[in-house]
Amino acid sequence: MSEEVLLGRQPIVNDRLDLVGYELLFRDPANFRHAVVDDHARATATVITHAFSQFSIVAALGNCLGYINVDKDFLNDDAIELLPADKVVLEVLEHGEITPEVIARCRELKSRGYTLALDDLVHLSESMCQLLDVVSVVKVDLALVGEDRLPDLVAQLRRHSVGNPVKLLAEKVETREQMERCRDLGFDLFQGYFFARPVVITGRKLSPSQATLLRLLNLLAEDAETEVVEIAFKLEPALTLNLLRLTNSVAIGARNRISSIRSAINILGRRQLQRWLQLLLYADGADPVVSHNPMLILAATRGRFMELLAARLHPKDKALADLAFMTGIMSLMPAVFGMAMEDILEQLAVVPEVKRALLEHAGEVGVLLGLAESSESSTMEGVAELMDQLPELTATTLSACLAEALVWVQQLDKSAD
Repeated sequence: MSEEVLLGRQPIVNDRLDLVGYELLFRDPANFRHAVVDDHARATATVITHAFSQFSIVAALGNCLGYINVDKDFLNDDAIELLPADKVVLEVLEHGEITPEVIARCRELKSRGYTLALDDLVHLSESMCQLLDVVSVVKVDLALVGEDRLPDLVAQLRRHSVGNPVKLLAEKVETREQMERCRDLGFDLFQGYFFARPVVITGRKLSPSQATLLRLLNLLAEDAETEVVEIAFKLEPALTLNLLRLTNSVAIGARNRISSIRSAINILGRRQLQRWLQLLLYADGADPVVSHNPMLILAATRGRFMELLAARLHPKDKALADLAFMTGIMSLMPAVFGMAMEDILEQLAVVPEVKRALLEHAGEVGVLLGLAESSESSTMEGVAELMDQLPELTATTLSACLAEALVWVQQLDKSAD
């Protein structure tokens, strides 16, 4: 068994679009690159417990739960009890045989404080109905069930779980319309990137706050004089108040209270100021509340993940790390603005390397963007091929950077307190 592990994750949100969990995807690189279809969900006790101990995943989860696929072997392995019961949801695979022994083991784990979910449900069998008395969450695969069968399946689930009401989680939600239909049917949780899928509206214009943020980002990109940046802030009182609040926060480490825009800019530093403005784009100019904004979480994680990877690959190239962060943050702007990436880039001065990465996934930064996106897919499709383009990048480095990025994002709310 390889000691390396590839880590991926997909967000899980509630009906208010608050982030409440991640499905954590673990892959053994020794089998990942050459896996057959039946192998790609393989997650053994050794790999998962190794990942939890090495990558600070508990810290990365924050207040969220980590959903983990478990097969029959792992379910019966004593090592499963090394996982923190209050931080994980154990997903019993629907395509595995649900025997009386499996049900008994699930009851035992539930008695020990573990939360269980029935994964990839497509239809109800007699054995699955027995498991409904034990699990707390049922994950329904929308791609396999189909829209026509979905209402009947939900009705069956409700009838068979009267004694133990379960939460319904819709998997592979691709559009907001799907999400709303599932919510109307009674689903509680949703997994997929429907909230990050761009809906481009021809002729759409930026909101005043978005236009202001882009103007400020352009000034910083052009290395404008502090006086010019200060004047731009003075035209936006609400933004200025948020800037002063951020700079005065304990997280910034300023010893003295700040009372002027110029001193705030100097103390915060242009690099941090630029990052703060980039994150504000996802909050439409308001102070970002990270825990309530899955789009902001996704963008911030991508940016930080890519920055960390660039820093590992080129420790002395700080500029490349900054470009990687910017690319990750900007990659989701079409979903925020409802505009094509080409139209957004016409209004924002970015260097050619970032532009090529965003439009074509070209260059090293483009490969890093592809890795970030692939780590968010349910199959992590494409990760192995992209890693082949960066041979010095190991699975351990990739996973460690992702876990560190998740921890960093958890700290963003605290920085604004």
